[in-house]
Amino acid sequence: MEAKVIWLFAFVGMYWAYCIFWGVKGALQSKTASDYFIAGRRMSMWVFVLAATATSFSGWTFMGHPGLVYRDGFQYAYASFYTITIPFTGVMFLKRQWIIGKRFGYVTPGEMLSDYFRGDAIRILTVIVALLFSIPYLGVQLGASGFLFNVLTTTDAYPTGLVNADLGMWILSAVVLIYVASGGLRAVAYVDTLQCILLALGIVVTGIIALNLIGGWGAINDGFATLAASEVGKWGVTEDGHNAYFAIPGVIQFTAGLGKETPVGGLWTGIMVLTYMFALMGIQSAPAFSMWSFSNTDPRPFAPQQVWASSFAIGFILFFFTAFQGMGAHLLGANPAVNEAGLAISQILDGEAIAAKPDSLVPYYFNQIADAAPWLVGLLAVCALAAMQSTGAAYMSTAGAMLTRDLYKRYLNPGASHATQKLFGRLGVAFIVLSALLVATFSQDALVLLGGLAVAFGFQMWPSLAAVCWFPWITRQGATWGLAVGLIAVIFTETFGQTIAGAFGIELPWGRWPWTIHSAGWGIIFNLAVCIGVSAMTQNTGDREHRMKFHNFLREHASLPASKKGLVPVAWIITLAWLFFGIGPGAVIGNTLFGVPGDSTTWTFGMPSIWVWQILFWLLGVFMMWFLAYKMEMSTVPEREIEALAEDIGDVHAPAEQAGAGGAAD
Repeated sequence: MEAKVIWLFAFVGMYWAYCIFWGVKGALQSKTASDYFIAGRRMSMWVFVLAATATSFSGWTFMGHPGLVYRDGFQYAYASFYTITIPFTGVMFLKRQWIIGKRFGYVTPGEMLSDYFRGDAIRILTVIVALLFSIPYLGVQLGASGFLFNVLTTTDAYPTGLVNADLGMWILSAVVLIYVASGGLRAVAYVDTLQCILLALGIVVTGIIALNLIGGWGAINDGFATLAASEVGKWGVTEDGHNAYFAIPGVIQFTAGLGKETPVGGLWTGIMVLTYMFALMGIQSAPAFSMWSFSNTDPRPFAPQQVWASSFAIGFILFFFTAFQGMGAHLLGANPAVNEAGLAISQILDGEAIAAKPDSLVPYYFNQIADAAPWLVGLLAVCALAAMQSTGAAYMSTAGAMLTRDLYKRYLNPGASHATQKLFGRLGVAFIVLSALLVATFSQDALVLLGGLAVAFGFQMWPSLAAVCWFPWITRQGATWGLAVGLIAVIFTETFGQTIAGAFGIELPWGRWPWTIHSAGWGIIFNLAVCIGVSAMTQNTGDREHRMKFHNFLREHASLPASKKGLVPVAWIITLAWLFFGIGPGAVIGNTLFGVPGDSTTWTFGMPSIWVWQILFWLLGVFMMWFLAYKMEMSTVPEREIEALAEDIGDVHAPAEQAGAGGAAD
């Protein structure tokens, strides 16, 4: 057996031991349902900072993101701005959800929304969103972990891999199931702290490997200059004549959608980047993150997680080290067209294999150091494995809680004891894991189709969360129908919807992502149109008075001090300007502002203009997040203490009006 395989099993064994330890410890500490589902609302500050960061940036960041940067170039690298847009959702909603959850004892977002809107339809839709998010998202992560194990156990003696991809996926998933089902959210959080560190370490080390293979900073920019001056690449050139790897192809393309017409110069227009960032905002607006907010003692961890851990630290890693991996691959033999044109520095990567499956790029980097440092291959493999499991574990735990609290306890057994709730929570976790594994094992096509829906579904929760946190004029009917229509719009602007229509003999006149607008963008357009329209027609004095109890409480505890009211217009200007120029239509300016892509003698900083623009707006984005989270106090600790009516909504026995909310009692 090769040394790298021995080291791989050694590091994986140590990692598994750590996971099981916290699973057992979490089980021993979970005395009540609240302990199990939301860590007893006592999660420590730095555990949340690291765990929430790991949950936000999964194995897709580790494996898939570099592969897509390689496939589509710097125009896709705008997706790295999700290091800012994901926690931007947290800035908008987490603090206010925490205040409401602390006050009324909510454990799941379904409880919060159904209580706020005085209706159960929104609760059911929230559970559906949680399942549609968690099962395919988890399936993609678990499938990738099996693939990684298969690639890294490939040796001369086992050319197809010592561990089959499906077998590896099931074995690796068993450990996740054990520690998540045993220890609940507390175990997930403590394992996530290690996973966050491993994720960041793995991306940095892999980026250093790529940069070293190319020959350093000067060599990589020289290689980019040669490539940018050519017309070689997946998308050829943009309408302006720039190599599409080094320029976004315009503001929007009014094509019939992917599968109907081929985009000119690439898919990632300004509008596509913006709406794709909307989709990734769905990670922290998904129901799981509402439960993460409820699990904290206070909002103290929110700002450092959003500004420094996510926007700054992970942003720095992605805009540099992931760029080294993805764009550097063209110079190392990963692109057959570049090789054929004689533009590669070397051909040490397998161009045919990586071109066919871009996700395999990162494992190929690992294998480049297998002979020189087999121990490092084992460590990097565990880093990748931890990244893949970080998000999946959180969604397993929270979705299991929602199945228990919002379905079983609400409709089948309202008086369920803490022990019974924990039991059904564990069964819920098992159901979700098995569902994800079965789909991943027997229908990879279905998994890919469903996986494309996950984050776009999560983003459709924005209007409902905005209603609870900011806008009392949104009614139950508006939020419910808007969410339902938004989910439908997402489905039918994705490949999944095209497949469904085709099964009934219907050919939709648009393809995937019409007009280079992501399905999350189409979903929110229809969602908001219905939500606003229906809300305008369904205003009711009694319901409005009920909702105002929540908003009056928020105004008492979360309003901006009078001395800072004048900063509100400044915050709006900064945010809208950043969204427009950083990740929206205005980003086209970045194609050429710091030099013509094809003429490296004009490069102001010796780097492609698009890369400089991205780094500049990453720094401006960090400033925006600091301004909102700290200066505008959107993620700071309230000055007034929040008095809890109950630690757990299931313990509230007072009449609803007496409790201060319209339906806090079960």
